[in-house]
Amino acid sequence: MATATNTASPIKFGTDGWRAAIAEAYTFENVRIVAQATANFLRDKGQAKDPFVVGYDMRFASEYFAGAVAEVLAANDIHVLLAAEAAATPAVSYSILTHKAAGAAMITASHNPWTDNGYKYKPEYAGSADPATVSAIEKQAEVVFGEQSVRRLDLQVALSQGKVERFEVAPSYLQRLAVIVDPGPIRASNLKVVIDPMYGAGMGYIPHLLSGGSLQLWELNNYRNPYFGGVNPEPIAVNLGKLMTAVTERGADVGLALDGDADRFGLVDEKGTFINQLLVYGLLIMYLLEKKGWRGAIVKSVSTTSLANRLGEKYGVDVIETPVGFKYIGPAMREHDAMIGGEESGGYAFRGHIPERDGSLAAMYVMEMLQAYDLPMSKIVEHLQDEAGPSYYERVDVRFPEEKREEVYGRFAGEHPSELAGQKIDHVQTLDGYKYFLTDGSWLLVRSSGTEPLIRLYTEATNPALAKQILAAGKQMAGLD
Repeated sequence: MATATNTASPIKFGTDGWRAAIAEAYTFENVRIVAQATANFLRDKGQAKDPFVVGYDMRFASEYFAGAVAEVLAANDIHVLLAAEAAATPAVSYSILTHKAAGAAMITASHNPWTDNGYKYKPEYAGSADPATVSAIEKQAEVVFGEQSVRRLDLQVALSQGKVERFEVAPSYLQRLAVIVDPGPIRASNLKVVIDPMYGAGMGYIPHLLSGGSLQLWELNNYRNPYFGGVNPEPIAVNLGKLMTAVTERGADVGLALDGDADRFGLVDEKGTFINQLLVYGLLIMYLLEKKGWRGAIVKSVSTTSLANRLGEKYGVDVIETPVGFKYIGPAMREHDAMIGGEESGGYAFRGHIPERDGSLAAMYVMEMLQAYDLPMSKIVEHLQDEAGPSYYERVDVRFPEEKREEVYGRFAGEHPSELAGQKIDHVQTLDGYKYFLTDGSWLLVRSSGTEPLIRLYTEATNPALAKQILAAGKQMAGLD
């Protein structure tokens, strides 16, 4: 039975699951509460008779938290398929389809600091849970927390009784990737590639697919280190110094990075320069349209690149814009049979696969792209900007005292200014926060955190100096400069 120590449930789902600090809110007790909430949700949906997948990443104690989830589900007479080893989130999601499961629980905090862990819920369609599903599980968690109604069956007993069954996650997933992107031509190429899985669950996947040919491939940080080498396992420039250095030292054509659970992707060109996530999304869209001849809707979050819109207009395909989070992007991809979906944080999903971010698949497409264009990566970026216009991205998160929350947010709720950073504002979008579009195509997005006194400022501008000016103007608007 769960023992409540607070009057309110600590289980709060964000844009992609529940995350919290280990041994504070993220405890075995609270993980079991979420598991019981999941069991109740499955029962209410009539899916409790179907198997359910439980996976986990390389974080501290993830396998034990996964075991705790399995114990609760088994006690609720749900047949559990428990990962036999740490696995990437997209691999766990794909296993839902191969096992005809009701869904999956993934123990991961993705790119969060090593001090955190988390819980992602994946429904039967193997993508991110939509807002209604997330809300339903969160409400169930409140009920379980209040009633202290957690059921539990010892894991070893559940295994011996066949209520929990261990399975290998990676094989079927890797087979699927090899169908989507033929590894043969990449394996037989003369490319030199450095991969950094950032000590995460995606280690070994790409080497498994591509070893044995003329391709030269080096994998960094490919052992378990729950400390993640002292950086957050997020594939952005500040965390990828080792990869950038390795690319130049080895004379590599490209550097590829995966986040902690391998659903996000980072890219470094042959000069050791990090290519930001907005440009990467533009590159992927351009490649699929220009070289592979794909057509279909493009789905993008409000915080990502206008390159998508300009390429969509050029090739006559629709662009669907959503609030931030794959819980919006994934459902929109399914609704519109989109060819690609992407977000500002480096998550990209592709038609013909699951409606889920997949860092390893994005990496395979980038290597295929290098062969198709037969140009250095930096030159492909130049080609993108020739085709779709300039893109310079900046972002800053600004904290402020809790007592100023209403004052700061209120500054954006009133009458909007007519100019920003010396540029006229063309229009304002309020899909998710406040997005100010300037007449030259640049924009500023202002979004607030729902859980902490934090405001996020994003911009994409037509030149680097303007990007910095727009961010400074945004901070001034918030009274936080």
